[in-house]
Amino acid sequence: MLKDTLKASLFILLRAEIKIKTYFEFTSKNMLLHVFYLFFAYILHFVCQFHLFFVPLRAKLHTTMKRNAYFLWFLVLVFSQTACHRAAQVGSVSTEAVPVSTDCIASAPAVAEAYAAALAPKKAALEAEMSVVLGYAPEDMTVHRPECNMLNWASDALLAKARQYYDGRVDMAVVNIGGMRCEWRKGDITKQHVFELMPFDNRLVVLTLKGEDILELCQVFAEVGGEGVAGLRMQAEEAQLIDAQIDGRSIDPEAYYTVATSDYLAGGTDHMTPLTRHIAYWDSDLLIRDLYLEYVQEQKTVSSTIDGRMQII
Repeated sequence: MLKDTLKASLFILLRAEIKIKTYFEFTSKNMLLHVFYLFFAYILHFVCQFHLFFVPLRAKLHTTMKRNAYFLWFLVLVFSQTACHRAAQVGSVSTEAVPVSTDCIASAPAVAEAYAAALAPKKAALEAEMSVVLGYAPEDMTVHRPECNMLNWASDALLAKARQYYDGRVDMAVVNIGGMRCEWRKGDITKQHVFELMPFDNRLVVLTLKGEDILELCQVFAEVGGEGVAGLRMQAEEAQLIDAQIDGRSIDPEAYYTVATSDYLAGGTDHMTPLTRHIAYWDSDLLIRDLYLEYVQEQKTVSSTIDGRMQII
């Protein structure tokens, strides 16, 4: 037992010596520290050889000194390498003027025109694809807290598509107001509108969370002033949660619920740390932007009402 303990201590000490050699330059200020570590390492190694105290001291001393000869030379070698270590220094600095040709500057407009001409067919094809009308918004779709028609539409769409693709019950959906990158004016909604709203490649995920974590998430919503939700109704006053319900019933802290959201928010971003405490995680590998495209094409009419799902006073 003593032998194992001492050898473990020696191993830690040698690692400390290596770290010292790595992180400190050998100067007059730390030379004594190196000498102390090397001397103490040798003494500790020497003591390791005397773990059998009942062997005659004279015979044990002779044997131990013989065994330690090579280890002593090893310590001397380490010390010498450390002592010879020096920091790299800049010997000299020289500069040279390098002439820059103005030919490339003069030809820049011509090059730009050539690139524009080469990309023109692709640009026209992309613009034609993005201008395809998918649906119609009978009113402006605006983004603001605590509740707005754009957040309600986005969260309703996410919940509907999650229930379509997930093989199981989905209780609610969560989207963040920061993820809504534009507002839609009344009129035709094109593919470009959806790309502008959701330019990120965030994926749909479904999380299984305990009720107490859902309540903590609702408290976060109360503190930040509201986020986009579907399947959930909550009330808060002066940044304090009063009540939260799913499917018309108050949330049970001990029950489990499934939440559709993005892989981005599932990582706890945008203050949504409670989402990281899921006990199950399903990744659809489907982009939320593509799901919104599907939803607009299916519904044709892009609209949502302010129904009081996020009541924050």
